[in-house]
Parts: sequence; structure tokens; C-alpha cells
Amino acid sequence: MTGSDVSTVVAMSGGVDSSVAAALLKERGHHVTGLAMRLPAYGEDAADRRSCCGAEGIEDARRVAAKLGIAFYALDFREEFLRSVVDDFCRAYREGLTPNPCVRCNERVKFGSLLQKARALGADAVATGHYVRKGRDARTGRLTLSTGKGADDQSYFLYGLSQEQLGHALFPLGKLSKEDVRRMARERGLPVHDKPGSQDLCFLPQGEYREFLRARCPDAFRPGPIVHVSGAVLGEHGGIAGFTVGQRRGLGIARGRPLYVVALRPEEDAVIVGEKKHVMRRDALVRDLNWVSIPGPRESLSANAKIRYNHPGAPATVEPLGDGRVRVRFVAPQEAPCPGQAAVFYRGDGLLGGGTIEDSA
Repeated sequence: MTGSDVSTVVAMSGGVDSSVAAALLKERGHHVTGLAMRLPAYGEDAADRRSCCGAEGIEDARRVAAKLGIAFYALDFREEFLRSVVDDFCRAYREGLTPNPCVRCNERVKFGSLLQKARALGADAVATGHYVRKGRDARTGRLTLSTGKGADDQSYFLYGLSQEQLGHALFPLGKLSKEDVRRMARERGLPVHDKPGSQDLCFLPQGEYREFLRARCPDAFRPGPIVHVSGAVLGEHGGIAGFTVGQRRGLGIARGRPLYVVALRPEEDAVIVGEKKHVMRRDALVRDLNWVSIPGPRESLSANAKIRYNHPGAPATVEPLGDGRVRVRFVAPQEAPCPGQAAVFYRGDGLLGGGTIEDSA
């Protein structure tokens, strides 16, 4: 999609990435419209926080749009975000899972509801400031995703996109680094060139997700036992939503050696702990799969599997089980594949697909 005949909506958060994405597309001749999504924000500073959810974030996006001379609108996505992301976030913690709301937001909101609104307005595409590359397999005609540049890669969060969604998606920053983008913002005089990047969950102040969950779903904070894998009860906790598999700090247990959360059992309100060896896993079951750059495989394939965003990835065999799930068997045991997190599969720099970790062994 290039040229002045293309009408493109850019999801503008008020950050430097989406701002430069809008600038680059305008320079390439696209008819660009900036859209900000007004999302729910929580915490004492919610109204003023300079994130994609706060009023200042939207005002920053409006200032950038004025500088670029493009149309700009702020649309209310609060109810949609609550239904599609926040409710799922709370449900997962009730079930002893650790969700990844950024994956759900991209799949259901940015390239779901926002794309629908953009198409209804006559736009050809939705662009974002993600660091990821889109391509097409010349042999199969299938749209593909590949990693962005180095440590700035964000492909992990986009494994849930369908071929239809990819057909209307643009990622202008795919071949750039964050350093490149900040330099481009300075050169263009964009007022957000030195704005800090967002941290943690966009709709919550950093580190306050437990307070949010305690207010919104108090039933996830029923007290229960902390049990060693040997069966010994070591103490009591204040709710399984305060823990995640692999966690070491904050267990509140004095022990001669470090302990880790091995499992959460919501049906018993129990937190199971053990030593480091107990969180090392060779296998993981993965469900809710979406295959991006390849059709769903019928036979086992080799891949590099990332089990969380900051995981470097590890060689594994991905084995289809015939029931909509796959078994991921790592060449070497991995630390704490966490139920609820995404497992994303790569071959080289190509994103094959991914899904949600259900269990590990």
C-alpha cells in the first residue's frame, strides 16, 4: 500500500512511535487520519497520565497531528476495551492464569474494533507504531510477519492477527530502531521526540495491577495455603491473583533456600511452591492457536519458541495434537512456562504463529 490513493488511519497514542509512523506515511503520499482510542485508565493519576489512556496522551497525539497537518479524532473505546481486554484480564487471574492483555488489545481492539471503524470511514488500512515487518510469501501468497530490528522487536504481541487483519495493517517502523525513530522525531520537530516510552500495562499505573484486581475482582483474593511440592504447608497467602508461576520474590516465607511458585490451584485456593528445579519444564501444552506466516501444521515442526516477551526463545519441536492444541517440547528445559502467557513460534526472523500456554510438564 503506497501512494496518494491510499487512505490510512494511524492509531495515535501520543507516543513517539505512532507519531513517527504517521509522519512517514504522510511523507510517502498516504492520505493520513490520526485516531486516538480513549481507553479506561485507573489509578490516582489516570486523568493526567501521559500514556495512551490518559487525557494528556490524547492531547499529545492531537499536537502531533496539528504539526503534521492531518485530521485527528479521539474515539471512545472504553466499553469495548472493558469487554475485550479488562474482563478477560480479570477472568484469567481468577483462574490462576497470568494473561497478556497487550496481545488481546492488538487482536480485538486495534486490529479488531478500530479496523472496523476505519473501514467504515472508507480507510484502506490501519497503521501502528509497532516494530515488526509485514511481507508476503511468494510461493503461497500468504501474508507474513517478521521480527523488527533487534531488541525493539514487538512481533510477539501480534501473533494473534488474522490474514484479513494483516491485509489492512501497515507497520512503517518495521526496519527502524527506537534510536532511529527518536532521531526522526527530532528532525521533524515533533513535540513528543523525547517522551518516555510507556511501561507495563497501558491502562494501569506501573506495578499497581494487584490493587486494580483487588478492587475489581475481590473473589480472586481469597486466603489459602502455601504448600510445598512435598505436601508440607508452609504458610498462608492473601489470594492467588497476587502470584504468578515462576515468581520468587514476595512469597513471605522464610526458608533456607529460594522458593519459586510452581503452580496455582484456584479450586483449592492453593499456591504451590518448590525449588528452582521444580519450575524447569521441558514440555508445554499450548491452546487457542493462530498461525500467521504458515497454515496450521499437520506434522511436527522445528521452531524457536518464546514463552514470554523478554524470553530469548529456545529451540523446540512443535507437535500438533489434533484437538486444536500443540505440545511444545524444548531441547533444553525452560524456566517457568506460565499458564496464560503466550508461546510464540519463530523460524529465523519469521513469526510462524502462537497460542496460549495451558500447562507445562
